[in-house]
Amino acid sequence: MTKYIFVTGGVVSGIGKGISGASLGRLLKDRGLSVFMQKMDPYINVDPGTISPYQHGEVFVTKDGGETDLDLGHYERFIDEELTINSSITSGKVYNAVIQRERRGEYEGATVQVIPHITDEIKQKVYSVARQSGADVIITEIGGTVGDIESLPFIEAIRQIHAENSREDVLFVHTTLIPKIPSSGELKTKPTQHSYKELMSLGIKPNIFIIRCEDVITDDIKEKISLFCDVPVEAIVQSYNVDFIYEVPLSLKAQGLDDYVLHKLNLDLPDSDLSEWKSVVKRYKETTQTLSIGLVGKYVALHDAYLSVSQALEDAGYALGHRVEIQWIDSEEINEKNASNILAGLDGIIIPSGFGRRGIDGMILASRFAREHRVPYFGIGLGMQTAMIDLARHEFGMEGADSTEFNPDTPYPIIDRMVGQDEDTRLGGTLRLGNYTCELKPGTMAYEAYGKDKIDERHRHRFEFNNAFKERFEEEGVVVSGMHSPLDLVEIIEWPAHPFFVGCQFHPEFRSRPNKIHPLFEAFIRASINYKE
Repeated sequence: MTKYIFVTGGVVSGIGKGISGASLGRLLKDRGLSVFMQKMDPYINVDPGTISPYQHGEVFVTKDGGETDLDLGHYERFIDEELTINSSITSGKVYNAVIQRERRGEYEGATVQVIPHITDEIKQKVYSVARQSGADVIITEIGGTVGDIESLPFIEAIRQIHAENSREDVLFVHTTLIPKIPSSGELKTKPTQHSYKELMSLGIKPNIFIIRCEDVITDDIKEKISLFCDVPVEAIVQSYNVDFIYEVPLSLKAQGLDDYVLHKLNLDLPDSDLSEWKSVVKRYKETTQTLSIGLVGKYVALHDAYLSVSQALEDAGYALGHRVEIQWIDSEEINEKNASNILAGLDGIIIPSGFGRRGIDGMILASRFAREHRVPYFGIGLGMQTAMIDLARHEFGMEGADSTEFNPDTPYPIIDRMVGQDEDTRLGGTLRLGNYTCELKPGTMAYEAYGKDKIDERHRHRFEFNNAFKERFEEEGVVVSGMHSPLDLVEIIEWPAHPFFVGCQFHPEFRSRPNKIHPLFEAFIRASINYKE
């Protein structure tokens, strides 16, 4: 029988529901349970695919092509499971499905309402994930804060799930903030009490409280919460402020969170020592050497726009004994006159993916700088494409070479829409999303990094390398080290005249884990260390 854990937030948003849920998932997985995770977001967008990175951070892509909230990246990194499109539930997706059914007459003339039709759709998405994943435990985070109007259908749906299942099969975890009064330094539990009452008024009684607080909460504080919120003291744990995000599971385990959760779910499982996770934290604490990596992008004003990339860089650095110091460089600020000054002193340069013309000239200049100064270069998606444009223009004499995304009239359309793509009013071209196979060429850097000849990688882009120029590029020295054979698409390129100059169409950051570093990130960081030395 599947167990369901729902994580809600109170008092304010942004207090770490996602990290708390992911940490709990890690603890339960290490106790021998299979775990799958979901996120419910109350916004009306069907998915975050059309939301500006400045508003919502990166769009995380699932293996089956779902464009989802960045919290799913945290989930995958913590529990090391590939999630699916059904792991992301938005109000827009739910209402869209219900309205489509109504238009098809599937409700047989009934008046369509929030209860039961919207809540039934939400419940169905929870139950379908349980069936499809076959996981022992489904952990679902409810976005926003209890009391938000837009979250009410989700709260009602999980209340119904509790009513439809055995008491020991559904668990509610509530994360709240205990603020500190600046003048007196006193910690106040009243907001937590009000949040508890709000949940109770909606028919949900929290089983566990995860507290965020600037200070370490005392036993007196816990006893007060226990009294007013009707939970045992052992059901109250604190998610401490930590320097390293992967310390959170260890902190929660030290307070017995997993033991109490298993007790409430009526499960008796052997303990775990989290040895692998502890080794990740140990590497972080023992690392003293630094590495300067320039991340050149168009959305650097909000670091969350490149969350998975920055996390993969840092994780790879710790695995190789170096603390990666990311230099966030706005590609719009790079020009012919200042490129050398901005990019000098870096041990490696990475250009992640993106959409649109803005900032492209700076990316091309960054690629050229890395190539001419033999600085390790790693291009992802758009970063691979701008590197190809740089090579074409400045090495192969193809003046005016460009992508048709930026210049439809270019004489050398080396980056173009995939053959057979239709126009799409949403983003100007159909996206290639999700996992695709890639065959690696023996003897290449990519093959050496992966150690095998066939891989699966995740995509999110709409323009490809134009195969009409493949032969020309290979004659000039470019090595195409990875191909998706079914559609004859270039996936990885290398420039062997350089110690490390690699570009890939896919998003390797989505499949990197703190305890399983992605091969291309490891190879890039290793090359950057060698360059520094």
